[in-house]
Amino acid sequence: MSPAVHLAATGHGFLSPTGVEIAFLLVGIATLGAAVLTVTTKQLVHAALWLVVALGGIAVEYLLLTAEFIAWVQVLIYVGSVVVLLLFGLMLTKAPIGPSPDADSANRPAALAVAVAAAGVLVWVVVDAFRTTWIELDKGVQGSTAVSGESLFRHWVLPFEALSVLLLAALVGAIVLSRRTAEPRDAQSVGKEKR
Repeated sequence: MSPAVHLAATGHGFLSPTGVEIAFLLVGIATLGAAVLTVTTKQLVHAALWLVVALGGIAVEYLLLTAEFIAWVQVLIYVGSVVVLLLFGLMLTKAPIGPSPDADSANRPAALAVAVAAAGVLVWVVVDAFRTTWIELDKGVQGSTAVSGESLFRHWVLPFEALSVLLLAALVGAIVLSRRTAEPRDAQSVGKEKR
């Protein structure tokens, strides 16, 4: 009997996934599909709605990893705040609601190359950073409120505050762009109104 078949027969292994692992894989595939649709759709509002699906899928992945606090933070901050901010920005700037032919460009091959390179670098950095990391099971649950709060407010305070300032700047920018500028009226249009 081969080692893989022996491992599958004796207990949990790669060839005998649990229901949670199958659900994790299926939700991951759906999330990836929603992310691809987010960047390939030609309608800005549809892109924002597909972004909601992708971010919601990530929240479900956190739930499957038993990190309930992180999952609800994902829902509240990203799905609730960032996407609403994006939709308000679209509405306030009077972006076209329907298909936008000018939203697409001829730079798709270059964008795809940059995306693949960035994804490769990101995967390499994450694997390199966490290669020797071990989860200590005798401490608190990794996704619990206590552990997440301690990590957030001890090590990640500056990025957290920088993100809040960035979101505020985006909202103020959308409001400034949405204000109409008073166009100077020429003498002919003033004369026509008097008649």
